[in-house]
Amino acid sequence: MTDAVLNSAPVRSGSRIRSRAVRRFLKHRPAVVALCILVVFGLVAIFAPLIAPYDPIKSDFLAIRQPPSALHWMGTDELGRDLLSRLIYGTRTSLMAGVVPVALALAISIPLGLLSGYVGGFLDSVLMRFTDALLAIPFLVLAIALTALLGPGLFNAMLAIGIAAIPIFLRLARGSALAVSKEDYIEAARAGGNSPLRIAFKHVLPNMIPPLFVQATLTVATAIIVEASLSFLGLGQRPPAPSWGSMLNEAQRFLPTLPTMALWPGLAIFIVVMSINIVGDGIRDAMDPRHKS
Repeated sequence: MTDAVLNSAPVRSGSRIRSRAVRRFLKHRPAVVALCILVVFGLVAIFAPLIAPYDPIKSDFLAIRQPPSALHWMGTDELGRDLLSRLIYGTRTSLMAGVVPVALALAISIPLGLLSGYVGGFLDSVLMRFTDALLAIPFLVLAIALTALLGPGLFNAMLAIGIAAIPIFLRLARGSALAVSKEDYIEAARAGGNSPLRIAFKHVLPNMIPPLFVQATLTVATAIIVEASLSFLGLGQRPPAPSWGSMLNEAQRFLPTLPTMALWPGLAIFIVVMSINIVGDGIRDAMDPRHKS
């Protein structure tokens, strides 16, 4: 009976912690509003074929560089393509370019960080020196270099962004594992005869997740900006497929005559990145144990 109580207590405690975190987040009104905005963009990305009024890659040479009108609410580009439709389909690219690389970085960093922080030794030294070397290179510069090495394209851009993000998460995961492994309840678990593997996955890993989750939220915003930068440089999404960065690249030649071509993708990037940062701040505050609910 004692074992059953010990095994169930952390679950209930974890459930209470999550419930308090959710309540704290819901009290953070800017974060809730930002989350609603992100949900709208997510729905736009999912249902793009149903929402977009035109084919995003179909040219109409009778409607080249048209200003906003009843037929084309955001105008058209240099090939007569509807900017609203391209913006809607570009939402898919940008959100995917933000989420996929971060998921890749987490999938690699969490097990390596857990192993490095909890086990330590020679592997820890090697991983940290490798991490320090990569962190010495600015994130955007490293992503550009990796994309240039791998070749242009959305897949390669996402892969490069994911690799460039690994050092950030690896160091954080290692630090979290190291801090958690020194807690009293970990010592109690060892004294109770739990195996190192059980302690690592049942006690250390769950307590590593909150700071990593907050960092992941903020890194998604950075990844979106980096993908837009890569597409602007011609290293991201390949034409004629739309992305917000490539739309900015196409619009730069027509800024004096048709500034709205750059306004819409730039505004979309600003709104999404700002919303993600606000949501990240809300999650950070909600998970802060010093915050009083």
